[in-house]
Amino acid sequence: MSEWSLKTRTIDLSHGVLMGIVNVTPDSFSDGGARFRREDAVVAGLVMAEQGAGIIDVGGESTRPGAEPIPLDEELRRVLPVIEDLASRGIVISVDTSKPEVAAAAVEHGAEIVNDVTAAGSEGMGAVMAASGAGVILMHMQGTPRTMQHDPIYDDVVGEVVAYLADRARTVIGAGVDRSRIALDPGIGFGKRVEHSLQLIAGIGDLATLGYPVVLGTSRKTFIGKLTGIEDPAGRDPATAVTTALGFERGARVFRVHDVVSSWAALRIAAAIVTPEQWDEWSPD
Repeated sequence: MSEWSLKTRTIDLSHGVLMGIVNVTPDSFSDGGARFRREDAVVAGLVMAEQGAGIIDVGGESTRPGAEPIPLDEELRRVLPVIEDLASRGIVISVDTSKPEVAAAAVEHGAEIVNDVTAAGSEGMGAVMAASGAGVILMHMQGTPRTMQHDPIYDDVVGEVVAYLADRARTVIGAGVDRSRIALDPGIGFGKRVEHSLQLIAGIGDLATLGYPVVLGTSRKTFIGKLTGIEDPAGRDPATAVTTALGFERGARVFRVHDVVSSWAALRIAAAIVTPEQWDEWSPD
């Protein structure tokens, strides 16, 4: 898939697109509290857009391992002002939520994409996605944020994740979502051991064969820390950039990252190597 249809526009995915993460939460695993104030979140989104992020993903509820859900009103209070402010400046906004009410309100306030870690698992989410006309991201997660890392087990993690996401895509299409608006995320680190995450990255091509854009979210994840011994999540950005490049080579086209600069450079190099015939279309020279 070289294009992805959103609510009011279509994104060209030929060279890959970075999705900058803005967590409007006090307890994110990576940057907990750093962007909790509306002003800080907006500035962070603007900076990421200037650095090369084509999408800004705004989330108001932490999905870190062990995270507890928050009330609907609180999530709305956190994300809507940030979404409205950034969208008013022409930035493509994704809302990271599993609540249909938040998704609907976010799109009304300017969001172009609904990014749901439960793959439309909440009652009514499929209908909201269809009615909104937004692009959607369906992600795989074994269990819930509270339980997902207790003891994840798979017989064939790539096959099981691909089958699950194919089924969820059929389900939301049945609810009225146009196929061209759907992207799939294998859910790296969401109910996965280190070996599961590595196998899924290596097997992205299998997921891409379904014909939907593949979203890869490896940024600062625990598996990187375990492999490298880097405890500080921010110190994992160079390794994240490696997975961005490898992910593009294997067929992923949207990359959810905390640090745009390092992954932007990695993505440019990967795209120039993998799709050299398109270099003249986007070369700065």
